[in-house]
Amino acid sequence: MTYSAFDHPYLSGLLGDEAVAAEFSTAADIHAMLSFEAALARAEAIHGVIPESAADRITEACRGFSPDVAALRRAMAVDGVVVPELVRQLRAAVGGEAAAHVHFGATSQDVIDTSLMLRMKAVAELFGTRLGDVVSVLEECDDRWGERMLMGRTRMQAAIPITVSDRLRTWIEPLLDHKDRLQAMDRDLFAVQFGGAAGTLDKLKDRAGDVRATLAEELALADFPQWHSQRSEVADFANALSLVTGSLGKFGQDVALMAQQGDEIELAGGGGSSAMPHKQNPVAAEVLVALARFNATQLSGIHHALVHEQERSGAAWTLEWLIMPQMAGATAAALRLAAELAGNIRRLGSA
Repeated sequence: MTYSAFDHPYLSGLLGDEAVAAEFSTAADIHAMLSFEAALARAEAIHGVIPESAADRITEACRGFSPDVAALRRAMAVDGVVVPELVRQLRAAVGGEAAAHVHFGATSQDVIDTSLMLRMKAVAELFGTRLGDVVSVLEECDDRWGERMLMGRTRMQAAIPITVSDRLRTWIEPLLDHKDRLQAMDRDLFAVQFGGAAGTLDKLKDRAGDVRATLAEELALADFPQWHSQRSEVADFANALSLVTGSLGKFGQDVALMAQQGDEIELAGGGGSSAMPHKQNPVAAEVLVALARFNATQLSGIHHALVHEQERSGAAWTLEWLIMPQMAGATAAALRLAAELAGNIRRLGSA
């Protein structure tokens, strides 16, 4: 049994996505957190904060380290974060004098937020590719049927004749904009988090900025000053996800309405009815609308999570953990369903 439709035993057949689920798996999160710890050790060794031999030992340990996940779960219930127990176990694995240099100058939020950025970066790259796939299929539709006629409709009423191409461009152009936005995030949004106990990197003194820059380079992330309580980057990414699903929801809504008219579109691959065997329901189109509305609702929660008290908020931070995976899952499902729906179009407009 699961709380989420995105990994439910049978609802996931409609709403699940293995590639995005993998980025939110325990293995992916632990791998990203260990990548942070290894990169931090290397960056600090480069700038003389810790011995090079210690950094080598920490890096080696991180490569082969497999934590006791049950112990992480028990500690999470007490600490509210996984990092203290993870670092305790990692120090035991490193052993010797090098163990004291694990996680030096960092705090739990640095590890967890950087893990999120590493995984969101991978998700954004995946979504950019999928947006391109949807656009390619819709462009093929434009090539085949773009000159045919449709009835333009405003406020659900017949307006004036338009071409199929006119409607297709309202589906395609926003997707191209979203693709560009996701690509720009690689340099403008996905940043390392490194601020130490209260955001001041006090233990690193005058070497703080250099260590952070090298840490960002090691992880292929942007170098931003700490953003412990400044969550606009997280909100910007959530907004981008909602824009993607919103545009795909418009595509789905239009297709469902065109299918209702009966003469404007022909679709293959519709869903069956238990009571009416003659029907082919536009399932993918309907779910695109539902996913758009779901992400629009979740986005308000992410905006609530912008309110961080003082230097760090446990409440707002936990809210992000609850919402962001769901939004990513919804976007993944929408992109997959949109590609399927576009590929199932067999005719648009009147000959």
